[in-house]
Formats: sequence, C-alpha cells, structure tokens
Amino acid sequence: MRRFGHGLVLGKFYPPHAGHHHLVRTAQDQCERLTVLVCAASVESVPLADRVAWMREAHPGAEVVGAVDDIPVDLYDPAVWEAHMAVFRGAVPGRVDAVFTSEEYGGELARRFGAEEVLVDRERTLFPVSGTAVRADPVAAWEFLGPAVRAALTRRIVVLGAESTGTTTLSRALAGHYRSRGGVWAKTGWVAEYGRRYSEEKLAAARVADPAASWPDISFTSEEFPVIARRQDADEERAARLGSPVLFCDTDSFATGIWHERYMDGRNAEVERIAAGRLRDLYLLTGHADVPFEDDGLRDGPQLRPWMTGRFREELERTGRRFLVVAGDREARLARAVAAVDELLGEGWHFADPLPENVRAQAS
Repeated sequence: MRRFGHGLVLGKFYPPHAGHHHLVRTAQDQCERLTVLVCAASVESVPLADRVAWMREAHPGAEVVGAVDDIPVDLYDPAVWEAHMAVFRGAVPGRVDAVFTSEEYGGELARRFGAEEVLVDRERTLFPVSGTAVRADPVAAWEFLGPAVRAALTRRIVVLGAESTGTTTLSRALAGHYRSRGGVWAKTGWVAEYGRRYSEEKLAAARVADPAASWPDISFTSEEFPVIARRQDADEERAARLGSPVLFCDTDSFATGIWHERYMDGRNAEVERIAAGRLRDLYLLTGHADVPFEDDGLRDGPQLRPWMTGRFREELERTGRRFLVVAGDREARLARAVAAVDELLGEGWHFADPLPENVRAQAS
C-alpha cells in the first residue's frame, strides 16, 4: 500500500456518519499526517463547532479544522471552483499529497490541490448511508451514527415531580415500553435520579457516626446542589451516547434547582447555569393527588407535595419548556405519556437544507 506524506479529507459532515469515519480511517492508514477539513454553510442547522468537535473526538490522530463555506456547489463552473478553493487553501495552506474522497468531485479537487486522488468506497457498499439519508431519517440511520452524534440527536424525556409521585415508576415503565418495540429502540436508556443516591450515601455516612441517625437529622449546604446537578447531567449524557433515539430520565438538573428551593429556601445561580446548558425535549410532571404518600426513609411528608408540584409547573411555564402533567393510575399515566412521546418522535428531526448543488452531467 502506497503511503503519502500529507493527506486531506474534506466534507460537510452534516452530520458525520460511519461512511465518513471509514473514509478518515482509511486515509489515516495511508498517510503520515492527515487533515480533515469540515466545511459548513451558514444556513445549515448543525453548528460548525459541533461538527469539528465530533470529528476530533472520533479521530484524535487527525488534525481537524473547520471553515465556513457559503458558496453553492457547481462542479462545472471554474469560477465557483476557484471560490471554493480559496476557502479550502485558507484552511489548509500547506502542500497536500493525496485527497481521499468518496465523491465524484474528488478527481478535480485533487487536481486543484496538485495531489493524487484516492477513491474510497464510491458506491458506499461498506456503509450504505449518506448525510442526506441521515438528515431525512435519523432513526433509520441510527446504527451508522457515532456516540457524540447520537447524544446530540437523542430525544430526552424528563419525568419530574414531588416526593412519592411515581417519577421512578413512570420513567422506568416508559423505558421498558420503548425497549419492547425492538430494533433500534431495544437500547432505550433510563437515567436514575442521582440526588436520591447522594441522599442515601449522606444518610449512611451519618449513621457511621450515629447508628440512630434518621432523615430529619440530615442537612444540606447550597454547595452540594451543583455537585448533584453536574453528576445528573453527566449520567444523562453518558446514557444518550449509548442508547436509542429516545432517553428517559428520572429528574434532571433543571429539577435540581427546585429541590434547592425546597431545602435552602432560594435559588442557586450555579445550578441555574448548569440547567441552562442543555434543553430537554419534553417534561412529564407527575401529579400528587392520585398517588398515596409512602415514606421510604428519605422523605419529609405529604404536606410539601402540593407546593412542590406547583413550583415545578410554575418554573416549567416560566422557562417555556414543553411539558405535560400526567395523572391517574399507573396505566393511565403510562398511556398518556407514551402518546406524548410518540407525538414528539413523530415530529421528526429538522435539519436546514444545505446550499444547492449543481452536479449536472458535463454534457448537459
């Protein structure tokens, strides 16, 4: 196999998929040094910075650079080619020995770089996928997407509510329901409430010093809540990278802000900042009226549930989050929640169209 000094892979990566990664890995195997140039147009809905970050994560051995290219593609207009090449050379100024591509423009691109063309899986037999196909139906293309892209596209559903209102029961049931659909849905994930685990560990530590310690003896500081919020987000992100196109979470960092109010009588700016880092797609607020209170040793009592339910609803409305209140028995709650999630999934994923491409035949 011939080896090259400096290779180039160029594309929109809108979004990156298994075919792109195969192309880059093939080029890395044949080059001493490889540059991956991510070109994004301003009209596209996935930021250039995200695509660059995804490609850097997937290919740490390559140099990944980005450029904004707002010039429509016309493979048969020399002036358009020159305009594109000005963008490409600005991002990759050095000598290029080989251009690796799966596209029909690869030969002309290589010629203009003064490089050799290396064609890789032009018919896409190894990975039958394209950026167009992913944008049209991410669910159908899910198996071809890497962890970072999956995490970005996963529809995140958060179940939240006051103490003993069935958030864990409902979120687990939802995850099980979608797993049972099989196929791409079989890996549907569920994220546990880290705050509960944190509380259990806090109570266990207190009992080391005093075996008779109980929940009323436990106190919190404001500084503990950002720790809980960050860990909740980290657990969620980890699950989103590994699962199906939908993820169910038993609370999130937004809810942590309400719990801070409950225990500390006020808001926490750092928790607010953490919660603003990623918007979830749908919140399911569990009502308290239909669920008897059960004291599991980590709860304070039923008297606070109406206030908590009200505060969750007020903050969901104030911040413009999409949410649904679920009430009734378990079966009714699950049925209503599934209908809401199916409605969300049925709306699809909306990518802005890339710039137009004129790829007419030379003779036309």
